[in-house]
Amino acid sequence: MKIQYIRQDNEIVSGITLKDETEPEVYNLALHCCQEATAVLNNRRALADELGVELEQLICANQTHSANLYKVTKDDLGRGSTDADTAIPNTDALYTFEKDLVLCTFTADCVPVTFYDPTSGLIGVIHSGWQGTVKEISLRVMDFLKNRERLNPENLQVHIGTALSQHHFEVDEDVYIRFKALGYANNFIYFNEDTSKYHIDNQLVVKTQFELSGVPSDNIQIDPTCTFDSIEGFSYRQCKQDGRHLTFIYRR
Repeated sequence: MKIQYIRQDNEIVSGITLKDETEPEVYNLALHCCQEATAVLNNRRALADELGVELEQLICANQTHSANLYKVTKDDLGRGSTDADTAIPNTDALYTFEKDLVLCTFTADCVPVTFYDPTSGLIGVIHSGWQGTVKEISLRVMDFLKNRERLNPENLQVHIGTALSQHHFEVDEDVYIRFKALGYANNFIYFNEDTSKYHIDNQLVVKTQFELSGVPSDNIQIDPTCTFDSIEGFSYRQCKQDGRHLTFIYRR
């Protein structure tokens, strides 16, 4: 079992599970793309044991590359933890102010984000594939939290996790046009004349969305590991049948 911890202290525990050839399902944590659901559930139980929580404390969403946000409470205990049908529907961002709720997001090339505010106890996760990025999910989440939850973005600590690198994230003109329309992504795009493909750094576009919302650049960390290149990475672009990383955060 391989876990890369992002933060692990008396208040916040966050991290990401990694591909592990020695484990069943190579330590895939996603029920929506697996060979054996029983193996995935056992992997989730092993993760819960490692974190010192119950399986029902892992709360998952049915991710649809939307820009939708959901506020998690203790009433949501168990949602998506053992059955994809009970996951929070049509949602790609979760947040809570409550303790002992493990917020989860699944990725295999898309950008996973964890964030927390040490002053208010707010924690959250975001799944930002390229479709979520051009829908400005991170900006929308931040606007909602600032307006509805009175979040001060200067207090927020953000971690942008392992994802497909710019070198491997090559797209056709239709996707390029959608990124260009954002008005702030051009510095993170280059054109390869040999292949007639555009290459986009999705992580840096997501980072810019947080900066535009008022989060200081120094408060944003990026894991540069490429999911395509890493032997510990799940990559949909490399293998359509690949599993998923689980990125998590909870407050003790």
